[in-house]
Amino acid sequence: MLSAGVHGMKRATICFLVGENPPQVLLGLKKRGFGKGKYNGFGGKIADTEGVRDAAIREVREECGLEVAPADLVSAGRLVFFFPFRAEFDHDVSVFRAGRWRGALRESDEMRPQWFPIDEIPYERMWQDDAHWLPLVLGGASVEAEFTFAEDNETVARFSLRTIPKGTS
Repeated sequence: MLSAGVHGMKRATICFLVGENPPQVLLGLKKRGFGKGKYNGFGGKIADTEGVRDAAIREVREECGLEVAPADLVSAGRLVFFFPFRAEFDHDVSVFRAGRWRGALRESDEMRPQWFPIDEIPYERMWQDDAHWLPLVLGGASVEAEFTFAEDNETVARFSLRTIPKGTS
């Protein structure tokens, strides 16, 4: 069971676009800001005036130019990140994946998108927590996880993770 979100914790989304033939995932190389130099899915902060799903759709569009229809956005869980040495980095993140989209892929000011075969994901160039939960999400599972980072704000000091049984998310 996840902790309740901490007051003031940033609420955010992350979405992974997953292709089937061949099995691949679209990641973006973060060009600026939080997570600069790391590959990640597409997402960001949820505006006060928008819903979680609307934020995920907007972030995908802004960061890589693709349009995901609401019906194609699949909830894949929730991640809570604690940075005890930089509390402003704390995030409560809703995770999504999508297997359909439309539009032309493009680089944005924030992200440089790149397709990776599922078995060649560059975990060494991602947040350290991704290797624990992303394979589950890409395999079709939904997850709930909490990660606490060490003083370097890079190393996972401890975590808890569980898959969510289908029909309960």
